[in-house]
Amino acid sequence: MRIISWNVNGLRACTKKGFLKFLKKSGADVVCLQEVRAFPAQLDDNVRSPKGWYASFSPAERPGYSGVGIYSLVEPDRIDTSLGDKQFDIEGRFMMAHFGRTAIASVYFPKGNGKDRDNSRVPYKLDFYVAVKRKIDKTRRRGPVFIVGDYNTAHQEIDLARPRTNQKSSGFLPEERQVMTDWLADGWVDVFRKQHPGEAGHYSWWRQWGNARADNVGWRIDYILGSPSAAKRVTQSYILREITGSDHCPVGVDWE
Repeated sequence: MRIISWNVNGLRACTKKGFLKFLKKSGADVVCLQEVRAFPAQLDDNVRSPKGWYASFSPAERPGYSGVGIYSLVEPDRIDTSLGDKQFDIEGRFMMAHFGRTAIASVYFPKGNGKDRDNSRVPYKLDFYVAVKRKIDKTRRRGPVFIVGDYNTAHQEIDLARPRTNQKSSGFLPEERQVMTDWLADGWVDVFRKQHPGEAGHYSWWRQWGNARADNVGWRIDYILGSPSAAKRVTQSYILREITGSDHCPVGVDWE
């Protein structure tokens, strides 16, 4: 099984840049999206329901904002889109597909930046992490689980090009990084870092100005975390930097 996650920064825009071609050629069994930024009714039929794929979406209540989705070659047994807290559910940030005992969650974690880029949303972001972990911890008791998506946090200094100048930036604050440390200490596995320990220069997001992507001045904020029973069966983990269409690139795993 191949699982791919991609923050598409607007699915309608990404479709104009080749999303359907990527979907067809990806070799994926499950493709999880974040930042869809559209209601399902606003998507063209071939995007909302591509031939050969089962597709589900969880949009935000606010138009043009957030939203997650999951495409799969096999129809999920069920889809869960609620964390049980309205303040999170209205933003369309969580979707979990169940395939037998295996569960795959597509999650778009909030940014901590407020409207004035003042880190005022950091408490909301941290509370969202708590809500997701509470939900996922219950699920992993039943079988293998992957939590994929845009975590909006670079965990270690090697996960961003300029750690020294971002010490006070949301996405690299100590309290945000500590959450990821705590998750890993509790058994969740960053499967890419497990296979590429200590390697810098692997990023999944770049600013859209200043030649950042060409110069590889980026952040690794898109992750696939696996429960112990899921992670031990991962054969390959990768970042598809060559795939364009968004300010993020896809990340993925191959799994037995």
